[in-house]
Amino acid sequence: MIEQDIFRALADSTRRTIFEKLANGSMNATMLRQGMDISQPAMSQHLAVLRAAGLVREQKDGRFVNYEVDPGGLALIAQWLARYRAYWPARIDDLKVLLKDMDQ
Repeated sequence: MIEQDIFRALADSTRRTIFEKLANGSMNATMLRQGMDISQPAMSQHLAVLRAAGLVREQKDGRFVNYEVDPGGLALIAQWLARYRAYWPARIDDLKVLLKDMDQ
């Protein structure tokens, strides 16, 4: 399941930090490592997980590879959340009724 891969990828705090940095714009791995205590091989592994989940894509620029957020991955997250958006208001209304009944 695609959503499972996305949430598994973002479950790691280092990958969330990388993803948040990329939300500000395209960067190469060296730029991404700035301010982080992470080796180049570890950064490559994290980027591979984010790419496999469809959250990040790479763009070759000469001998450098730049990474950016893949809007397709964000769309999948939005679709997943949309399934539950209609569910919660009804549940909250039911809870309000229950709490009101409990007060009486």
